[in-house]
Amino acid sequence: MGMPVLIYGKSGSGKSRSIKNFAEDEIFLVNVERKYLPFRKNFKYVYESDISEKIQNGLKKMPTKTAVIDDAGYILTNIFMRGNSRKKTGGDVFELYNKIGYDFWSLFEFIKKELPKDVIVYIIMHDETDDFGNTKLKMLGKLLEQKVCVEGMVTICLRCVTDEKGHHFITNSDGSDITKSPEEMFSDKVIDNDLKYVDTIIREYYGI
Repeated sequence: MGMPVLIYGKSGSGKSRSIKNFAEDEIFLVNVERKYLPFRKNFKYVYESDISEKIQNGLKKMPTKTAVIDDAGYILTNIFMRGNSRKKTGGDVFELYNKIGYDFWSLFEFIKKELPKDVIVYIIMHDETDDFGNTKLKMLGKLLEQKVCVEGMVTICLRCVTDEKGHHFITNSDGSDITKSPEEMFSDKVIDNDLKYVDTIIREYYGI
């Protein structure tokens, strides 16, 4: 039983930056958008794909106990853009959104049911804020938002924020977002933007 952990925030809030304190051979990095990292480090194990099935195969074979999927939201976006470029009927549109929903849901199911219990996979995503100030994951289609509720599939969901003092993680919600973590896992509501530190705390908390 592997553990998926959600890391979300706005562009520039420090999501990708948070992995920089991992050693170069310590994580399996899935670079969905094939983009450069915002710091100088060359990770040893890097896999480039935006196809859910291929990512699952990569995770199955990875040589590390920690993986990072950055930015997982583009798995959804790229399915939509590829499918939207072709002429479609109403039924085709329905099938496209079904595929978007199934591919993303199946990734979480795979992590939880197929990976060893000492494996943690950090899934990095963008967020969006509605007109009422509520912040949630940036999704595509009603299937994932209304039927699946992706954040409900994880125990830990940390939000990246930035201010004049730098980048931080928020560990628990103020009621306007989906941030959450287990009781007494983190001593503070605001912690450093350091996913290596978070990984250590999670493993100590659960005895992994």
